[in-house]
Amino acid sequence: MLLKLEHPKLFSDVIGIISELVLEVRIKVDREGMSIVAVDPANVAMISFKLPSSAFSEFEVEGNEVLGVSLESLKAVLRRCGAGSVLIITKEENSLKLEIIDRIKREFNLSLIDVDGEEKEIPSLDFVAKIEMSAGDFSAAIEDCAVVADSCAFVSEPDKFIIQAKGSLNSFKSQFSSDELNIQAQEATSKYSLEYLQKMMKATKITDKVIVNFSDDYPLRLDFNTPLIELGFILAPRVDSED
Repeated sequence: MLLKLEHPKLFSDVIGIISELVLEVRIKVDREGMSIVAVDPANVAMISFKLPSSAFSEFEVEGNEVLGVSLESLKAVLRRCGAGSVLIITKEENSLKLEIIDRIKREFNLSLIDVDGEEKEIPSLDFVAKIEMSAGDFSAAIEDCAVVADSCAFVSEPDKFIIQAKGSLNSFKSQFSSDELNIQAQEATSKYSLEYLQKMMKATKITDKVIVNFSDDYPLRLDFNTPLIELGFILAPRVDSED
């Protein structure tokens, strides 16, 4: 296996984002590219990531490789990549070799690990609301909600999308219309944890658009895609004993 990335910063950013939710992952490498599907330890959030083989300047793999890695270790190495660095990833027995080539050549070897738990598959979900909007506006609304509460509600109507939060004393509401963004929705309301959403908002550093999918009291799916990568999150709804 040999993978060469000419501009590894985007990959480094994505690994940093995923590490907000999980500590260890299985990285799959096959002819189509590199992918990760992982669930956080509390079984509340799922992460999916795809980097196609076309993103690499060199891509050699025989069959399918499954690489168990510590994200903290991988993130620490990837942070050593500079603006002009080239990253080469190879597998050697029970370790992953990462070469960073710029003015000088540096080599790191990370031990491969056994990742606990079964392999996860992305569930098939049916949504009644799909909203495409600015990732920055979405992130700002999430941060505004966090000022007053620890969870927020998403409310959709055919021509309206509302993000609101209510704490014991204070509340917040942000309303978007179909004039401002692309809304394909029926009426739906669902509540989600702001702690998880704030971690997912780190993905705004890789793209300026987000696709939001949800239904009544149903998992949320967020997609932060670029021309090169697919990064998605699924978040279980928050069910409180009282509103």
